[in-house]
Amino acid sequence: MLIKELSVIPGVSGDETRVRNYIREKVTALGLPSHTDSLGNLYVSKEGRRRGAPPELMLTAHMDEVGLMVSSIEKSGHLRFYKVGGVYEEALISKPVKIGTADILGVIGAKAIHLQKKEERKKALTIENLYIDIGAKDKEDAEKVVKVGDYVSFYSEASRYEDIIRGKAFDNRAGCAALLEILKRDYPCSFTVVFTVQEEVGIRGARVAAYRVNPRLALVIETTIAADTPEIKEHELSTSLGGGPAFTVKDDSVIVHPHLLDRLVQVAGEQKRPYQFRRFGGSFTDAGAIATAGGGVAAAVISTPCRYIHSPLSMLNLKDWHHLVEIVDGFIRSIDEKGLEI
Repeated sequence: MLIKELSVIPGVSGDETRVRNYIREKVTALGLPSHTDSLGNLYVSKEGRRRGAPPELMLTAHMDEVGLMVSSIEKSGHLRFYKVGGVYEEALISKPVKIGTADILGVIGAKAIHLQKKEERKKALTIENLYIDIGAKDKEDAEKVVKVGDYVSFYSEASRYEDIIRGKAFDNRAGCAALLEILKRDYPCSFTVVFTVQEEVGIRGARVAAYRVNPRLALVIETTIAADTPEIKEHELSTSLGGGPAFTVKDDSVIVHPHLLDRLVQVAGEQKRPYQFRRFGGSFTDAGAIATAGGGVAAAVISTPCRYIHSPLSMLNLKDWHHLVEIVDGFIRSIDEKGLEI
């Protein structure tokens, strides 16, 4: 299954090579041309049955995930680290990780609780209190297999029970899997798909991609916060697992173009598919960089709801993901069939 296979590949922001190689193999097998820019974005050209017209539509999903980076090596052989992206610090303790291109295994540790003073136990652990333990005897021993600057990804195997799938990096490997599914299909119109880099550290790849492609319209395929958990009030849910894919109205980086939002709603209605609106206006997506590139691009966002996003293990409902794929499919066909005036 594409989501499971993509999930387990390490690909922290700035270190997306293995994810990109996996996706490139898949699109090459489909007979589709692709190329990579100097930042690492992967561009795939999807030519429609009606050839000759330049593609005006761009679809994107980011390849990178949040993670860590080795900042120093202690005399004891333990590794200190930086955050790369918006990592949920409180969830890091005791989590297994992979380090560097050799995938050295380690575990995130902290001072043993029975050695902590009473006041220490009352405080949430932060990066300053944590380290990575690879079992090295000392600094010299650790330096044989790791170095400062090595990327650190969370280590967890994806698993599925009925329609629920659990694993790391669903943000946004679920989006990448959706676009790979779209690329298998046949369309009348041509469009460009971009698998972007460094979204989690400032939507950097999408900014470059939008200038290179220069589209008229853009649809960003994302994974978003599902907060349907006991301590959250109904109006704070953002999205709910099983409620269908989520349409963004606004976030901290973009106000979605109303005509594109209307078309997404129209397509979902025609297909009789469930959908919801993302009820959280914070954070950012690639749409923010794309919308303001060049002379401006009409942009919209559709997302798969995901619990425990930006943590070592997250959860999504595959029905939501399948509905997203079909709505995206219908959106592409609707532009070809009906046009879309901006």
